[in-house]
Amino acid sequence: MLTWQDIENRVLHGNPPMNQRVEKTDDQWRNLLLNDVYEVTRKAGTERPFSSLMCTHFEPGLYACACCDTMLFDATQKFDSGTGWPSFTQPIEPNAVAYFNDGSLSCVRVEITCSSCDAHLGHVFPDGPAPSKLRYCVNALSLKRLA
Repeated sequence: MLTWQDIENRVLHGNPPMNQRVEKTDDQWRNLLLNDVYEVTRKAGTERPFSSLMCTHFEPGLYACACCDTMLFDATQKFDSGTGWPSFTQPIEPNAVAYFNDGSLSCVRVEITCSSCDAHLGHVFPDGPAPSKLRYCVNALSLKRLA
């Protein structure tokens, strides 16, 4: 189980490699993805809170990257954070998500991306439920739910 200390270490010292890499040019991503998915995943955008029904769906299933289909999260780790975005306590594999400092606002946050294709997913915070106390706050547009 990943902890906030593990995430801080990855931000400072680097992320472990993913099993596979998916590389495409910006034009290839633009042609492959819907405009709103492209803006969120490739340009680090943020969807409006509570704009997706994915926040309220808690059925069993897996969540993959909307860009490259890499498995990222399992519904067993999903919870209602009340923030307006799907939230998880852990990624499906320790190396599925990469972590980076994000100083784009007045505070420092930890950005999460898909380790395979670098798609922007959202951010992780140390205010989730026990035992990990992590909250992966993910843009629904960056995910595909698989049954």
